[in-house]
Amino acid sequence: MGREEQIEEREVLDSIFPDEIIDIDEKSYRITINPYMPQQDGEDVESPTLLLTITYPPSYPDEPPILDLSLPPNAPKPPHLDISTDRGALLSSLTSTIEENLGMAMIFTLVTVLRENIESLILERVTSIQAAKDRIAEEAEAQENAKFHGERVTRESFLRWREGFRGEMEATEEERARREMAEIKGRGPKKEDKLTGRELWEKGLVGKVEEDEEAGVEDGLEGLKVT
Repeated sequence: MGREEQIEEREVLDSIFPDEIIDIDEKSYRITINPYMPQQDGEDVESPTLLLTITYPPSYPDEPPILDLSLPPNAPKPPHLDISTDRGALLSSLTSTIEENLGMAMIFTLVTVLRENIESLILERVTSIQAAKDRIAEEAEAQENAKFHGERVTRESFLRWREGFRGEMEATEEERARREMAEIKGRGPKKEDKLTGRELWEKGLVGKVEEDEEAGVEDGLEGLKVT
């Protein structure tokens, strides 16, 4: 009875996974799984290729199938997934599904659940990495913004600022007053320029000066009144 069910299930799987299933022997075959990869930094990521090997025990489906998860030979390590360490947890995640389906053909269901679990694990790790990047970016932005914000204004800080501002204004006013006083002292009384006799002679002003002086004397005499 078990072998007949195994053959029947294998034929059905051929129609479901025509390009993904390969026979190993009469009781074993391998199904290729390509889990969906979420975008990273806005770019698509190629889906990794995983191999699920199924072996039927004599009494399957009344007993669980023998499962193994691996990578193709020489395949690069898929991003955010380490089969060597994740294999055990992923296969163990199928335990409850196997127990629920004992006595029935279950390989299609197991492949579906396994793919979903792999995708959930990858998404969780990608989300964690992106969250860390976002946190670093936010901290960097906060530090940059802090450069453009001064001290928070409080009553105490305002009073300190006002006192300092008044002190600066008083010092500036005192300095201005000192400069003005120094300029006034530096100028002193103006002295009228007086030409020498030689300068008067060279300029032809000697006769004119004498005439002006005589005219001034005559004007002064006319202004006198004899009593």
